[in-house]
Amino acid sequence: MNTARNVPELFGSMVFNETVMKERLPKDVYRKLKKTMREGTAIDADVAAVVATAMKDWALSKGATHYTHWFQPLNGISAEKHDSFISPTDDGGVMMEFSGKELIKGEPDASSFPSGGLRATFEARGYTAWDPTSYAFVKDGSLYIPTAFCSYTGEILDKKTPLLRSMEAISAQACRVLKLFGKEVRHVTTTVGPEQEYFLIDKRDYAKRKDLIFTGRTLFGAKPPKGQEMEDHYFGSIRPRVAAFMQELDEELWKLGIFSKTKHNEVAPCQHEMAPVFTTANIATDHNQLTMEVMKRVAQKHNFICLLHEKPFEGVNGSGKHNNWSLSTDTGENLLEPGRTPSENAQFLLFLTAVIKAVDEYQDLLRISVASAGNDHRLGANEAPPAIVSMFIGDELQAILDAIESDADYTDMTKTKMDLGVSALPDIPKDTTDRNRTSPFAFTGNKFEFRMLGSAINIACPNIMINTAVAEELRLFADELEGAADFESALHELIKREIKAHKRIIFNGNGYDDAWIAEAEKRGLLNLKSTAEALPRYTDEKNIRLFATHGVYTRIEMESREEALLEEYYKTLHIEALTMADMAREEILPACTTFQNELAQTARNKKEVGVSNTMEVDLLRKVCGLTEELYSKCGELSDAIAQAPEADAKRLSDYYHDTVIPIMNAVRQPADDLELLVGKKYWPFPTYSDILFYV
Repeated sequence: MNTARNVPELFGSMVFNETVMKERLPKDVYRKLKKTMREGTAIDADVAAVVATAMKDWALSKGATHYTHWFQPLNGISAEKHDSFISPTDDGGVMMEFSGKELIKGEPDASSFPSGGLRATFEARGYTAWDPTSYAFVKDGSLYIPTAFCSYTGEILDKKTPLLRSMEAISAQACRVLKLFGKEVRHVTTTVGPEQEYFLIDKRDYAKRKDLIFTGRTLFGAKPPKGQEMEDHYFGSIRPRVAAFMQELDEELWKLGIFSKTKHNEVAPCQHEMAPVFTTANIATDHNQLTMEVMKRVAQKHNFICLLHEKPFEGVNGSGKHNNWSLSTDTGENLLEPGRTPSENAQFLLFLTAVIKAVDEYQDLLRISVASAGNDHRLGANEAPPAIVSMFIGDELQAILDAIESDADYTDMTKTKMDLGVSALPDIPKDTTDRNRTSPFAFTGNKFEFRMLGSAINIACPNIMINTAVAEELRLFADELEGAADFESALHELIKREIKAHKRIIFNGNGYDDAWIAEAEKRGLLNLKSTAEALPRYTDEKNIRLFATHGVYTRIEMESREEALLEEYYKTLHIEALTMADMAREEILPACTTFQNELAQTARNKKEVGVSNTMEVDLLRKVCGLTEELYSKCGELSDAIAQAPEADAKRLSDYYHDTVIPIMNAVRQPADDLELLVGKKYWPFPTYSDILFYV
């Protein structure tokens, strides 16, 4: 099959999408289902029964034998339990059935998922509920039905439900604001396009390293002779083996209706990126979860392992996930589109002001939304935005806001043409502002790019934070402007006041510069350097009020999420520490001892025959000294793990951050030094040179 000619036919072929619905559903059922999808209205049992039968028949035609309610619990990964369509018949055979009740509601065991204290282990009952706004699909012989997940007592235990709530919240408030401008819209949707970075390494190398297997990152590894300093991998020619993987990845994603658009090499060796076209935040989240899953599966078929950890290798860039976020009406208007003359676009300026105010007032929530043990290695490491949240808006918008604040006249910037000095090349339009890759939250033309996300994260949480924070500012703006006697004057004064109050969050300079850290402190911006420092701010009273106001989270749901995130953090570090101690004790130290023995024997042999053994003796001293140091530090690490207090998640997170991480760093140093001294044939696992440059 020529894939290039058949992409339209291939795309969405495994999805129960609108085309399939139109073909298989009665017109009245289709209309009711579409209304539910568009407006979020409840679906009745009769409609669900018809949809279930059509969905089952379609799935069977695609080779499915099972169905699963597919959901995203608090650990951020997807979960699924598969049931077959078979139902016994009186004659001892089976028939294939799927009811409306089975479509709408499932009942997985809720006891073994993270709940942050919401549920005791013995309280097992949980429910999944069909999300008709996200299409069902067939994969690996099962019909996958996107669902929400809650406990028996009604508390939400997933990522999808609060995301849907936050989307409804921002839609309601945005519609209020648009009405002030004379626009009647029924719905405003947040749209997202997450750029996904990842590493591909050889499966054989992966299998030889416990740290990659157990933690997803390397805990040891000396710097190779070459890293990324030659800048020759970024956008470089894609190697045939990687290109074959990317081609199959595209095809598999297209089948699932995922808008895979862009692929290229990233900065670090063996690092790559896939970027999709924008879609609604809910579907984008489901698609990104699927994308990560499919990446791992397709990689194995090509004898790769796909690494999604934020920092698999020390000394080269880690992987992130840029979250491109915007707002669009049901009439197709992008509310973050400045237009030809943004200085005269009052509606755009009001929405821009709302985002600026939201990012400033809830910078802690944005930092929390990307916090993880893995992402702590990236943020502020001159490869990703700093841990300080700030915004880039560019020269043109900055000049407009400055003029508004000072009541000065503004002269519109005009786009110019760039003459490249070669007659055969066309002049190209030049934008009115540059891009800033060091900014955590950057305006990029008609959207904001939230760049702090790590590559493994579920994008629901960052988008919940952005949606709800912006919804709150729009609510306050609507409350103020709806009662204004002179709308235009009130609008101007509101924008002027809020820009003056929140301009501290805007920084158009180099976020990698150390001077920015000092400047940010002067401005009063938060610098939450670690997950352990950031997470306890989750349940600050202002944040609880925010989510309660918009019906996104209750207090107890927020407390449970803070607890679950803290647990995930210290448990991750606990596993890393145990793995590091095991590798040092069971692999590195025995290898060094074997090398020392052979080196000592060589030194004795040379001395006996009267030949200089200075080199062997000198090398032996160095290796012995470092081996002793490694042995000692490894003992300290094992003691620190054993001495972890029996305490709450907050104290344990602080303990692992303050006590265990420094000891882990101390263990790694002599081990990495030994790697450079011990003969290659003795070293127990593949090195960075082996892994990063031979794919």
